[in-house]
Amino acid sequence: MSGADRGSMLAQPLRRPSGGRIAALLGLFVLGVVVAMAGALVQAGWFPGGLLLALAGAAGLFLGGAYAMGSRAGAVAPVVGWIVTVIFLTASRPEGDFLFGAGGGSYLFLLGGMALAVICATLAPGRQPGAGAARLGK
Repeated sequence: MSGADRGSMLAQPLRRPSGGRIAALLGLFVLGVVVAMAGALVQAGWFPGGLLLALAGAAGLFLGGAYAMGSRAGAVAPVVGWIVTVIFLTASRPEGDFLFGAGGGSYLFLLGGMALAVICATLAPGRQPGAGAARLGK
């Protein structure tokens, strides 16, 4: 059956993910939580270098997860863990304790991480239809 016979990718039924794939996505979610906590501590420690290191670690996890899983879900799973953790850590406690200060580095970490999340999820390889025998344009 050629690629033209199978129809559009959008018309294909959804496939149920395997147990190993779900476990890998949960592992990437947990890695997103860990990278967010480490980045929250490092970004303020050595201001310009720590911020760049924290953002590079997040970008590496997001894009690496996407390529490891071969889909955008590999980028989205650590992104969700990262964003939930960072939002949770920005909230102050009733005692007045908080992890993020009100400085510009904290906002750069939060907004830069979200921008990296969108970029990495966009660059991630999506589902591709099966390759035909001929090249396009021939």
